[in-house]
Amino acid sequence: MLSLLHTVRGGRETPSSPTRIGARRSQRGNAIIEFSLLVPWIFFLFVGALDFGFYAYALISVQNAARAATLQLAAVQANYDQALADPTPLELAVACPAVRGELLKMPNFSDLPADCSARPLDVAVSAFTGPGATPGIRVTVGYDTVPLIPIPGLLTGQLRITRSAGMSVFGD
Repeated sequence: MLSLLHTVRGGRETPSSPTRIGARRSQRGNAIIEFSLLVPWIFFLFVGALDFGFYAYALISVQNAARAATLQLAAVQANYDQALADPTPLELAVACPAVRGELLKMPNFSDLPADCSARPLDVAVSAFTGPGATPGIRVTVGYDTVPLIPIPGLLTGQLRITRSAGMSVFGD
């Protein structure tokens, strides 16, 4: 008796050649069709992983830029006896190079304004009162990413990242 998978001959199972060869011939094109249907999805996942990696890198870079600028401003401000009431051009002149120094490896670094006042990069400096009425300084950095590959319903292409860092300032 012939089955689709094996034929029993002499108590032993052997592959049935007529049925097996016919089944192989009808399935020859399946692999290439399945491959061609899966390639776009695999490519989409790969590009999505690259976009997500770049976005994570941009988030970390912008946060580090805010921290670096805050640290530099706190060091400059600690040398003065007066608390920071309003951000002055001096504070922005200290914060902007610190932020730009941290964002050197971003793909659109050449598009970043030198004075950090317009998109794709803007820096804002503000004062706050910390615990125990200690004066503090806060730097907020806004950055527009390079256009990413849009994912319908999730990402629109270009994203705005805004991060802040604050530090209390103690005098001598």
